[in-house]
Amino acid sequence: MKKILFPVLLFVLLVYSINPAQTKSHDTLFVASWNLENLFDTIDDPGKNDEEFLPGSKKDWTDERLDKKLSNLAKVIRSMNNNKGPDILGVCEVEHESLLKEMISKYLSNIDYKTAYYESPDSRGIDNGLIFNSDKFKLLSITADTVQLNTGHETRLIFNANLLVLNTTDTLHVFVNHWPSRIGGVDKTEPNRVKAASTLKNRIDYYYKRNKNSMVIVLGDFNDEPANESISKTLGALPFDCDSSSLRNSKNNDILFNLAYRAYKEGEGSYKYRDNWDMLDQMIISDNLVNGKIKYICDSFKIFKPYFLITHSGKYEGTPFPTYGGNRYLGGYSDHFPITSEFVITKN
Repeated sequence: MKKILFPVLLFVLLVYSINPAQTKSHDTLFVASWNLENLFDTIDDPGKNDEEFLPGSKKDWTDERLDKKLSNLAKVIRSMNNNKGPDILGVCEVEHESLLKEMISKYLSNIDYKTAYYESPDSRGIDNGLIFNSDKFKLLSITADTVQLNTGHETRLIFNANLLVLNTTDTLHVFVNHWPSRIGGVDKTEPNRVKAASTLKNRIDYYYKRNKNSMVIVLGDFNDEPANESISKTLGALPFDCDSSSLRNSKNNDILFNLAYRAYKEGEGSYKYRDNWDMLDQMIISDNLVNGKIKYICDSFKIFKPYFLITHSGKYEGTPFPTYGGNRYLGGYSDHFPITSEFVITKN
């Protein structure tokens, strides 16, 4: 029996060594997005409205409370992806890149994370940024597009990091958004978010014109829901359905799909305002991340709700456990739940 098995095994090994292109390996990609809720340092930043988060303010924001916040955020991040942390994490409401770097060096040093960031003209000084695993990606470039509002007010930039997937020739165009708020009324402020959507769409179209197979991931807090005009019409992000035959037959590489749409239709949300859950945090991808070499794993989109991130009693039971309730310090995490999705990378 051994005399028969040995030649067969030798033949199999010989075939694969002669033609390695026939072998394939698979890797996974875990992508997340999270509004960190007012991640400020304790230093007065001239020209910015950061007085609310300074020592001696009504919130009495101190170095100790900041360190607790960084530790809490890292706990959530580390618990994602089966305790391996996300490969890509888009973040909102960060005052300076140094805060992300401090969090990584103190509490996430076991993961080779790097940051991509651009300071925003926002009056409060809160920005969008990206944390990525440098064992899987190389940062090629960043762009930051200004949203020109009709009101003349300055708002957060549309942040874009272009990442090379290591051991491939593939580039991911990752966008992190935090669109203008609904303060003043949803209808009254809607034109501001439509303007942000138009700015984002122009940048995405720029990449499509250069390469029709561009791979795009759009993350962030949009302050609108999937069916609102800014996302469904201006940006043109379509509802995503894993079972739709139109997806399998689609040949339009510039189509965008909203992975959060199904959860939204089922009444879920990442943020609760009064009695309503809102799906403000979303993940939108290009068509070739459904049909290409890097593929979305169907139904992997989740609102990430570990037990310790949830408020478990009182009026706000079931909501994210925040850092503050008004000016009362609670010592929590954020008022938003993170969202996550998984992809598989096929390598030849």
